[in-house]
Amino acid sequence: MPPPERQAGLVGKTNVGKSTFFAAATLASVELGNRPFVTLEPHTGIGYVRKRCVHVELGLPRCDPASGYCVDGWRFIPVKIVDTPGLIPGAHEGKGLGNKFLDSIRRADAIILVVDASGSTDALGNPVPPGSYDPVDEVRWLETEIEEWIFNILLNDWDRFAMKVSTTGQNIVEALTQRLSGLSIRRYHVEKALSYAGLVAKPISSWSREDLREFAKGLRLAKPMLIAANKADLPSAEENIRRMQKELPYPVVPTSAAAELALRRAARAGLIKYLPGDSDFEVLQEDKLSQQQLKALEYIRENVLKKWGSTGVQQVLNKTFFELLDMIVVYPVEDVNRFTDSRGRVLPDAYLVPRGTTARELAYMIHTDLGKTFLYAINAKTKTRVGEDYVLQDNDVIKVVAAAAHRA
Repeated sequence: MPPPERQAGLVGKTNVGKSTFFAAATLASVELGNRPFVTLEPHTGIGYVRKRCVHVELGLPRCDPASGYCVDGWRFIPVKIVDTPGLIPGAHEGKGLGNKFLDSIRRADAIILVVDASGSTDALGNPVPPGSYDPVDEVRWLETEIEEWIFNILLNDWDRFAMKVSTTGQNIVEALTQRLSGLSIRRYHVEKALSYAGLVAKPISSWSREDLREFAKGLRLAKPMLIAANKADLPSAEENIRRMQKELPYPVVPTSAAAELALRRAARAGLIKYLPGDSDFEVLQEDKLSQQQLKALEYIRENVLKKWGSTGVQQVLNKTFFELLDMIVVYPVEDVNRFTDSRGRVLPDAYLVPRGTTARELAYMIHTDLGKTFLYAINAKTKTRVGEDYVLQDNDVIKVVAAAAHRA
């Protein structure tokens, strides 16, 4: 059984390159186009975070991934990505495709906000002269839309809810967590939002509408967000990106989704050697590339890779899952000497788990019976026994020993 899935939602106004980012990250087949509302329904796909595989550290010649893949010592571990319909101002009131957007983002654990860093699309997603629209303003109204969406969900039947919590003496954190569980809001999100809004000690029955708005803002801040500053190759983008990095309280990653998509497709066709996240590529079959294609590749090299160090797409995924969601990678095995599973596969599973996960929690992720009958675990790197409360470390290789017949 794989660990519980965490997923990132791609959010942004229309026509900023969200679908291109999604296609590049997943190589999924989605409709692309330079016009508003290309994405009419949410798409869910599998992207990959990139990490140095532990088989390199262990001095092993290879590994045998059961999911994802490993190339040149880089392990690519699957993660779920949702491409949501584009937003316009007033989406929380149902304008544009707002309701579809709001429904599709409910279970996102983190938000990747794709922004047109070049300033070449207006609030409705229509093309405008590059540099004429402010991407900082774009982020601000997108923040407002998400906050208003949460506020309206809270407001629905609020008075009855607040009175019930107040009269029954129910714990406010537990009540709010249960009420918001459909939004992937967890207990710690609620606690952070209450603290942010200054409502920890205030009786819920006396909350004003302004209190509720501040709480909604706190919830929005509790769900981590990253800015993918897309179209970073355009001349008008550089100054905007520097300003966004200075003025916004989120990580801002310069991104060219179109460049990444072109490189991944060329690599899949065997025309170039390129790994997602690399700072350069190697042309393998120049004779099969037209002059136009060669020119496009050189444009990417000069205006994206040399300028920003990468296309940014892989960096966005890595930063979202490893930093915003604070996840680590753990490798369950059966044989602690050969680092294999029961079928002899070398390091077949790479589990992406929240930092702080314990050995027993890992056992439950592998199989419920393993968790229930857990005896101890073995750190395969050090060959030492660890208990159920052992906190897993990044790149740990772990064998779970249980009383039942099920094995890791």
